[in-house]
Amino acid sequence: MSERGSTLSREVRGGLVTFFTMAYIVVLNPIILGGEHNTDADGHFLQLDQVAAVTALVAGVMSILFGVIANYPFALAAGLGINSLLAVTIAPQMSWPAAMGLVVIDGIIIVVLAATGFRTAVFNAVPAELKAAIAAGIGCFIAFVGLVDAGFVHRIPDAANTTVPVQLGAEGNSISTVPTLIFVVGVLLMAALVVWRVPGGLLLGIVIMTVVSVILESIFHFGSGATEKGGWSLSVPDLPDGVGGLPDLSLVGEVDIFGAFSQISVFAACVLVFALVLSNFFDAMGTMTGLGREAGVADKDGNLPGIGRALIVEGSGAVIGGAASSSSNTVFVESASGIAEGARTGFANVVTGLLFLAAMFLTPLYSIIPLEAVAPSLVVVGAMMIAQVRNIDFTRFDIALPSFLTIVTMPFTYSIANGIGVGFISWVVLAAASGKARTVHPLLWLVAAVFVLYFVREPISNLFG
Repeated sequence: MSERGSTLSREVRGGLVTFFTMAYIVVLNPIILGGEHNTDADGHFLQLDQVAAVTALVAGVMSILFGVIANYPFALAAGLGINSLLAVTIAPQMSWPAAMGLVVIDGIIIVVLAATGFRTAVFNAVPAELKAAIAAGIGCFIAFVGLVDAGFVHRIPDAANTTVPVQLGAEGNSISTVPTLIFVVGVLLMAALVVWRVPGGLLLGIVIMTVVSVILESIFHFGSGATEKGGWSLSVPDLPDGVGGLPDLSLVGEVDIFGAFSQISVFAACVLVFALVLSNFFDAMGTMTGLGREAGVADKDGNLPGIGRALIVEGSGAVIGGAASSSSNTVFVESASGIAEGARTGFANVVTGLLFLAAMFLTPLYSIIPLEAVAPSLVVVGAMMIAQVRNIDFTRFDIALPSFLTIVTMPFTYSIANGIGVGFISWVVLAAASGKARTVHPLLWLVAAVFVLYFVREPISNLFG
């Protein structure tokens, strides 16, 4: 801790803030994966309470493992990109155990790539300017996540029939709900606490806005449904009837590793594994790049010491997450909020992990915290991370355009991996156009080519039936 300029109190505080900004995943992951609206090819579905239990379990175990082994304050939980891909694309074609089997295979491949050093080599081959752009892009991405979660930015229904895909607020360019107003006040409050250099400013802001939310909910009873009723977007800050209970972990081990290859064609299963691997590979790489630079633990080229161990542990999150039916677990970008509170070591991860394990038993207690109370911290941290653009030479267009595309593609497509892919492809193309093709690392050319295949994987899949 002292070597990284941290203290025990900062680590504990950082771990607490990271948990608060990530706790929503225990509520959201079951909504995405479970329930009767998410049936597999056999008509079966995952129980909501069971998914919630394994989500908290795996997040706790993986965060602690990553903290102890990798010694970085990067917490892990079920990745939102992968779980959506499972629910929308993969599970309808096969059984849920078979779908989770593909996640396990994805994780095994990721671990092998990390153990052989290939993943570390790719990480180190990325130019320093692109690493800075990835960090800045992640700042924009998490700020956008906060704005959307709080209902400040709202998708217009049936956006295909309008020239404006998003708008301010739910009712049309206006802050029309009290929960969204809570978010706005929270942003200003947390920003002021940061300016005043108040220790634990983000944590204090989350606590204050949660208390305010509970009071307002007890008086006005907004309920849920920010987009329809003016209520809270996910968790209603209402005092629970009970404190908790024993978790149902019966989904642990409900996995069929090779079932997909018999339930659909081998080629189709391989395409799905390819999509999972590429998304996992670069989502985590990009997130760790951004978090490492923000924490000040990366070297001048943006490389992280001991990144090999970190990548192996992160890859095992897909293996364990798939085996427990919680979906692939990966480094969460919300860890930046804990870093902003001073977290610099893996001890913060241990704190976050223990809170996730406790969350298995105390679901009603932590679900009091509404997204509108924690989303402001994401916006504030996003503003901090965008400062990485200072390391990009925007006077050179061969650097400026790939960096710019990396930054804007992440929030606009809601994907870190997409931003990295567009940045890699444009970087090598412009390097070749400017006569500097030989200065590009061969691995960067290889990865850019793989991303081209990734972006056109659906037409290729359709071509082969």
